[in-house]
Amino acid sequence: MSTSYVPTLPARHEMVTIRGIDTHICRWGRPGGRPVLLLHGWMDCAATFQFMIDAAPAGLLDFELIALDWRGFGESAWAVESYYFPDYLADLDALADWLAPQQPVILVGHSMGGIVASLYAGIRPERVSHLVSLEGFGLPATRPEQAPERYRRWLNEVGSEAVSTSFVDFASVAARSIKFNAKLTPDKAAWFATMLAESVEGGVRYRADPRHKWVNPVLYRLDEAQACWRQVKARTLWLAGNETKLLAWLGESKHGLQARQRCFTDFSYIELADCGHNLHHDAPAEVARQLTDFLLAG
Repeated sequence: MSTSYVPTLPARHEMVTIRGIDTHICRWGRPGGRPVLLLHGWMDCAATFQFMIDAAPAGLLDFELIALDWRGFGESAWAVESYYFPDYLADLDALADWLAPQQPVILVGHSMGGIVASLYAGIRPERVSHLVSLEGFGLPATRPEQAPERYRRWLNEVGSEAVSTSFVDFASVAARSIKFNAKLTPDKAAWFATMLAESVEGGVRYRADPRHKWVNPVLYRLDEAQACWRQVKARTLWLAGNETKLLAWLGESKHGLQARQRCFTDFSYIELADCGHNLHHDAPAEVARQLTDFLLAG
């Protein structure tokens, strides 16, 4: 296994209870600074932002950067039953009220985290001053006729046992991460493997609750998401990687992506070079710089 990465700005860790779930929180930057909430994506964890933090300019570290492990991810507790997407919105609402009850928050989300942040910013527009989405531009549009099969599949899954993906060792976890993102260096992959996975009898497994892989029974309705986006008052920045396969995954043309973008009033879009979907891993210094410039601009 490669020599593991050593964070230059280690996180400050704590456990808090959010809506009955023991939730792991990571903090960086100036204690008591204006809070910036960092929201990770699906099958990821709060530590995903460590590389960006380590590359951050001083201006960004004057904020207090706070990342949570969503329920059932990282070191946060698993839900008693299955997972329902609106729970992420309610968890974020509770977290924002706990961290900054008297002022709007700054939201930065990657992938699923960006999707949650963008919806929340429209549902609670008075609670969000700045919205930054790293390739969290919604999900593929669905059709009503997909509903019966979606519910059927969900019923079959909730009636079965969810099994965690297991590995021989952490080196195998790191190798899998590099397989999906060749830009992730071996030392970073080795360190990140210990954040994504944990030792168990007979080997290593992902920390994430495997029930997260069950299909969502409720279809994603793009028109509803767009209605929420149109209510966003926050300054909004979308960051994308120029090597991403996101458009193909969304089933969208550039015109379709622009239609999503037009839902936001105060909007900027920047495409970063030499980046795929995990742009905060591929170009952490550039993402940190873009974020800093955006926040300090007012």
